[in-house]
Amino acid sequence: MSSEQRSVRIGEDERGGWSSDRPRRAGAPEREPDVSVRGRVLRPTDQLRYSPGSLLMIVSASPAMRSRFAERLIEQRGALFSLDKVRELLAGRVAEEERDAKAVELLDAAVAKRLSSGETVVITAGVAPDQRERHVKVAARFRRPRHLILLEAPRDEVPEDDRAALNELRRRLDAGELGGEGFHSSLRLSAEAQSELKRLVFRPEPRDE
Repeated sequence: MSSEQRSVRIGEDERGGWSSDRPRRAGAPEREPDVSVRGRVLRPTDQLRYSPGSLLMIVSASPAMRSRFAERLIEQRGALFSLDKVRELLAGRVAEEERDAKAVELLDAAVAKRLSSGETVVITAGVAPDQRERHVKVAARFRRPRHLILLEAPRDEVPEDDRAALNELRRRLDAGELGGEGFHSSLRLSAEAQSELKRLVFRPEPRDE
């Protein structure tokens, strides 16, 4: 990566929504909404700018890595969500066997509320596709831009159970296929590239004077 100051800007017009308005036949099963968009694969840089009101998913097989990355770069603390943190907040407050389901319910409600109001949402998540899918569908329903950053973790921090899902996510990202999941942009960052990213903001592009 060059040390020259440069940034990637993702415009507010990169939006998607429900793409099929055809009426369904009587008795036919409900069709899944088509959230697919034309996605871009971004290159690592030292600055990132997304439009306000976007959904950004910071994905990694390492919970510690994605947490450190988000805490360092996300200025809007109220926009940052994590299922792991919701689980922690519920510890001792609900029965252990109910905690996971309740955490998902609370997270989904909070995310939907912000997206419906046009507010920015940043979610840290693991690499399993179901952790992305439900949030993308909600963001698409409210026609909010959707973006993904994949943080590469050291091999010893990747659980064995996550390796197949991680390899498939890498393949799809590198092939430019995440637009099919509803992401307008995707970015893969090595450990070195993560440290070289100095600024990540959700602001409109400055107007020329």
